[in-house]
Amino acid sequence: MKIISQITFCLLYITTSLSAFAQDAPYDTLSKPQLISKQFSFTEGASVDKKGNVFFTDQNNNKIWEYNTDGKLSVFLDSAGRSNGMYFDKKGNLVTCADEHEQLWSISPNKKIKVLLKDYQGHMMNGPNDIWIDNKGGIYITDPYYQRPWWTRTKSDLDGQKVYYLPKGKDQPIIVDADLKQPNGIVGTPDGKYLYVADIGDNKTYKYTINKNGTLSDRKFFVAQGSDGMTLDEKGNVYLTGKGVTIYNPQGQKIGHIAINEPWTANLCFGGKDKDVLFITASAAIYTVKMNVRGVE
Repeated sequence: MKIISQITFCLLYITTSLSAFAQDAPYDTLSKPQLISKQFSFTEGASVDKKGNVFFTDQNNNKIWEYNTDGKLSVFLDSAGRSNGMYFDKKGNLVTCADEHEQLWSISPNKKIKVLLKDYQGHMMNGPNDIWIDNKGGIYITDPYYQRPWWTRTKSDLDGQKVYYLPKGKDQPIIVDADLKQPNGIVGTPDGKYLYVADIGDNKTYKYTINKNGTLSDRKFFVAQGSDGMTLDEKGNVYLTGKGVTIYNPQGQKIGHIAINEPWTANLCFGGKDKDVLFITASAAIYTVKMNVRGVE
């Protein structure tokens, strides 16, 4: 009888622990990502507006698409400057890494385009790849070099692949980290205190302290994984992309992995009316996953 009681207790403990883990997990591990569409060439740049509508790029086909909260797909902008990474500013403008001519664009809701950044001290940028906008309107930019088929040049015009900060209203950025091999994914915390940057060329992600003037300090190793795109949830968990989606808690401990049946997972964001749907761009496709947490973008 004593042995049976012990077994019953152990089973009850395991069941209770699994139930608590399921409730605390950021997503239902038994659910599979939902394929929304596979009509694209290469999807990137997932970004969400205030209403929860998600915008993303089909870079090779030079379009920006919208996936609204009702699940409808439509082309937002054709001839989109070969846009890659994107992020909405507080005024509802969609800021994009216009890779065709290594620029930053601001696209208003009525699709009026303003060029925010043309060069760095007279030199062509490598190709702004991903961005995050702080509460002051300043823009953090990763600038790796990836040779594009639509370019005529075949080498960088700069002396490295760096992270930049473009203060609001300025047309020239400042270098905030020049000591990375190939910076790519980037995201900041909603309180504006910390910035995460993935060095995909060195398969590492770092966490920085953001100073009042926009510069970075106290770089700390976060995890041994690079990332193409990045996002955060309300609990401070960090979502990295590449082979599916890998989720780390704020301490850098892996707490989940969402497998995506595509060659490459490029980017992601939280969308939907309640910002509780993880929207994922993956090669020629887009997917969604219903989450137990909300995004903070």
